[in-house]
Amino acid sequence: MQFILYLSRFIIPFLIFYIIGYGLLAKVPVYDSFIRGARQGLETVVRIVPTLIGLMIAAVVLRASGFLDFLASLLGRIASESVFPASLVPLALLRMFSSSAATGLLLDIYKEYGTDSSVGLIASLMMCCTETIFYTMSLYFMTAGIKKTRHTLCGALLSTFAGIAACVVLARAMG
Repeated sequence: MQFILYLSRFIIPFLIFYIIGYGLLAKVPVYDSFIRGARQGLETVVRIVPTLIGLMIAAVVLRASGFLDFLASLLGRIASESVFPASLVPLALLRMFSSSAATGLLLDIYKEYGTDSSVGLIASLMMCCTETIFYTMSLYFMTAGIKKTRHTLCGALLSTFAGIAACVVLARAMG
């Protein structure tokens, strides 16, 4: 185990020196390539910042307006408490939009129910088994210039619901 820890300290510096050395041996202008890549990275950031701001504002508005609580109570009545806890519906909805907002909600769930409770365990697993669908889709498709998403949203929602179902089953089996 100590060898792996020792080795892990040197992997990143080794990779940096390897890339620079390989570029110098291949007679590639390493610094100029780095500057071009950094410029392209900044241009990408400038293109995606409006989308990121819009998604963050949408997540804050959903939570602050009470619409998320309304939708959670509506869906909570449909979901039986024995199948899926109604207190986790806001987390499941918000997780599709924003990971940071979902993390804030997760901390609230931990304070109310505890980390070792069934609800806390399902919430923890749900944060690991689901993705920020709308954030990821808007960011990657906008960056790639894709206008028609075809079946991506349906597939992403299906995999999210499968992940949530797996979380419930695993948490019930563990608890």
